[in-house]
Amino acid sequence: MTSSVVVGGTGGLGREVAQRFADRGDAVIITGRDRARADAIAAEIGGDTQALAVDLRSPKTIADAFGDVTAVDNLVITAIQQHAINIADFDIQAAIEVVTVKLVGYIETVRVLSDRFRPQASAVLFGGLANVLPYPGSTMVTTFNSGLGGVMRTLAREIAPYRVNVVHPGVVGDSPKWRDMPNHPHVPRTPIGRLVTMAEIVDATEFLLRNSGVNAHELFVDGGVRIS
Repeated sequence: MTSSVVVGGTGGLGREVAQRFADRGDAVIITGRDRARADAIAAEIGGDTQALAVDLRSPKTIADAFGDVTAVDNLVITAIQQHAINIADFDIQAAIEVVTVKLVGYIETVRVLSDRFRPQASAVLFGGLANVLPYPGSTMVTTFNSGLGGVMRTLAREIAPYRVNVVHPGVVGDSPKWRDMPNHPHVPRTPIGRLVTMAEIVDATEFLLRNSGVNAHELFVDGGVRIS
């Protein structure tokens, strides 16, 4: 049975990825900071889905948190700490926290689990469109999503032959964050005339995991808004 781990799988796109994996029959592990909530989401997803409490804000705890995981075919890391931060009122502590989650936490998670990867295993890290389209309050989001490219390239070298890729979703129109804002300003700027969907992000994630020739690649799934 395929073993899939989704870090940050208790909500948003991570939950959608976990649901797809469970629906196709994978043994799925989802993680969240709160074990009770993660257990509840795992029960909702159904199938062979289990939950772990993992907090990427505390990288030194990650190894112990994954102590019972023995085999991994697919690793997807979507976890993020949300803080709007700009230079005018720069919050140093919040900035340290979000970078710790997205860069140090991601690297440590891959490091810990890579020695349990099965022969065809691969990892997908979640970034975001802010790395090329900054917006007010995106100082740290833009910084760490840009940094994920470097993380990916060094990981692809260091854990070779296992593959590591990044997916950068655009604004996802039917996601919990954006579904109540159908007239998002990106819509008229996007060549396909609409926002991308959660299903399209999940499909892109599956492609990166499945296609054995794609490695150290940053895939934008944004409907082409970058060219507007």
